[in-house]
Amino acid sequence: MHRRTLAELAAGLRKKEFSSVELTRHYLERIERGQPALNAFVTITREQALAAAEAADRELAAGRGGPLTGVPIVHKDIFCTQGVLTTCASRMLSNFVSPYDATVVAKLKAAGTVMLGKANMDEFAMGSSNETSWYGPVRNPWNPELVPGGSSGGSAAAVAARLAPAATATDTGGSIRQPAALCGVTGIKPTYGRVSRYGMIAFASSLDQGGVITVSAEDAALVLGAMAGFDPQDSTSVDTPVPDYTATLNDSVEGLKIGLLKEFFDKGLDPENEQRVREALAVYERLGARLQEVSLPNLPLSVPTYYVVAPAECSSNLARYDGVRFGYRCENPRDLMDLYKRTRGEGFGAEVKRRIMTGTYVLSAGYYDAYYLKAQKVRQLIARDFERAFQEVDVLIGPTTPTPAFALGAKTSDPITMYLNDIYTIGANLAGLPAISIPCGFVRGLPVGLQIVGRHFAEAKILNVAHVYQRETDWHLRVPPGWA
Repeated sequence: MHRRTLAELAAGLRKKEFSSVELTRHYLERIERGQPALNAFVTITREQALAAAEAADRELAAGRGGPLTGVPIVHKDIFCTQGVLTTCASRMLSNFVSPYDATVVAKLKAAGTVMLGKANMDEFAMGSSNETSWYGPVRNPWNPELVPGGSSGGSAAAVAARLAPAATATDTGGSIRQPAALCGVTGIKPTYGRVSRYGMIAFASSLDQGGVITVSAEDAALVLGAMAGFDPQDSTSVDTPVPDYTATLNDSVEGLKIGLLKEFFDKGLDPENEQRVREALAVYERLGARLQEVSLPNLPLSVPTYYVVAPAECSSNLARYDGVRFGYRCENPRDLMDLYKRTRGEGFGAEVKRRIMTGTYVLSAGYYDAYYLKAQKVRQLIARDFERAFQEVDVLIGPTTPTPAFALGAKTSDPITMYLNDIYTIGANLAGLPAISIPCGFVRGLPVGLQIVGRHFAEAKILNVAHVYQRETDWHLRVPPGWA
């Protein structure tokens, strides 16, 4: 059953080929066998999953339910889940049981999905390799000595190893698309404001966006349709109708104008990665699309801009973790200052501390104008570059990452090198644009990702462009050795 896509599983459930309980048990058994090797989960919710599956079977037996009723899913451990640990993979929240569901969780629960558990991640979503988790690193199913990418590495690894047909995820600077690329799965970051951030633990509020990791673009269209929509509990949620993303999946791409991002095909791109991307572009040309080189001159500034804006917002958002109200608290504090210092010193990991310190510095008196304000101005220039590009083309396409997956520990001692792994993904976050990564081949036995970026609220278009490619290829259906 795990070799089927989510869309195929949903169809099988409606045809009564198997029950949701049978399907859920199958995935739970795979998770229990696979968890020691991959460490993709923080929590496995076996009892809750089986109870939800039984409820889904009753709905289906009564002729009710929607397209996702009875389908198992995993939630990234950044989404609050009522009555279940929500840790953000941090010691700081290692004892936090959420009293409510995030809007994304509530919407998918209402759609009839079955939660299998909570996926491991980089601590507070800060990382590009899933090595900063308090619960230990996640491993890549294609090679357990390599990283799966981050921060949604647990979600990507779980879907790649077919431990779940879909997983929610979040993307602040590439944290859906980068692990999707390194694990050979499909990952979509929607437009900023398209998916509610209520109950999604904040890292950088103007950049964070919830999305989904699946096997295929068709699967992503199904799940995103259930997740998206206006939420009055989120002040950044946009009140605009959500289309049926599956309705336009098979639209022709003949005449589609594809922009090739000149700045992405530079000296930092692995030549074999570039070759796989260009082979994918040839598929689009064969289908009638037209290629045109596009330049975004300010895009090379996206990494330094991001690493001013994101840490500044993280410094503010993480100030709430002080040992007073909830979460980790140090033992026997001498006074209030000792409580604050030791709780935060013991509760946060090295990368989170690094970003808090950086953010506090750039927001401090005398440096705000020099760093934070200047970064926000550059962010606007990058957004305008994208606007101008979309006056000429329909979508922008390029590599998702400069290289395939790298070894565990290879970049942990060099934060700058680690940060550069998100060089092709950060721009879409700074501009608030939707973007998707899909598999487009292999380099030295490891998956390569193709990134498609669209205009604001053009999720349907990029899903269509992705799906058309996946109709012509089978890269997204490849399963890592040992997990088939």
